Amino acid sequence: MNIDGQCHCGSVTYHADIDPELVSICHCTDCQMLTGSPFRVTVICSGEQIRMTGRAPKVYAKTGDNGRTRFQHFCAECGSPLFTSGEGGPDDWGIRWGSIRQRDRLAPKRQIWCRSAVPWINAVAELPGRPTD
Repeated sequence: MNIDGQCHCGSVTYHADIDPELVSICHCTDCQMLTGSPFRVTVICSGEQIRMTGRAPKVYAKTGDNGRTRFQHFCAECGSPLFTSGEGGPDDWGIRWGSIRQRDRLAPKRQIWCRSAVPWINAVAELPGRPTD
């Protein structure tokens, strides 16, 4: 599937070819801290499948709980998280679901780091909600 996306301010833009079956939810504590949310949704692809068309993102390196270094790519202007990539392993990049324009067509297919999931995550569907605010 061909997708495109951008950061919140539009400074960093990209196009990518992805497999919609590789969309996952991560409940790890790093994803919780980096997003300010209980989980992060990402689609995995090869770095070769991503074509940057705007400004280059800023990169931050962090060693995760699994001991591997991951690079967090984000917009230097607005701070939007865009990608993650690794060091010394497979060329797997994660595209942050919120930056993808076609995200309504990309449902998660798996969850990882479930041991860090917040205990109330399954109760969200039962909360009252409004279509807008």
